Amino acid sequence: METIKKIKEQIKENKFLLYMKGSPDRPSCTFSMRAVQIIRLCKVRFAYIDVLKHDDIRRFLPEYSNWPTFPQLWINRKFVGGFDIMKELYFEGKLQNMFK
Repeated sequence: METIKKIKEQIKENKFLLYMKGSPDRPSCTFSMRAVQIIRLCKVRFAYIDVLKHDDIRRFLPEYSNWPTFPQLWINRKFVGGFDIMKELYFEGKLQNMFK
């Protein structure tokens, strides 16, 4: 389970981590684009992993997080959710607090 170990290290090393399709400047799907927009509205710096460039992570992360789709946001080593959850938390004012 080398890939799971790699995923755990990535989550541990990055306070705010977005697993997405593409990059923040060139997202490859609408949901990843919108997730980046929401994070940028919160005015925080974040790390990202392009799952389209990492087949192993794209295959094993949904099993690890128990979440089937991308993007996936992790804050302080905890899984937050995908775009729909991010959007809901943002409009409730909760996501901004999670980034503090």
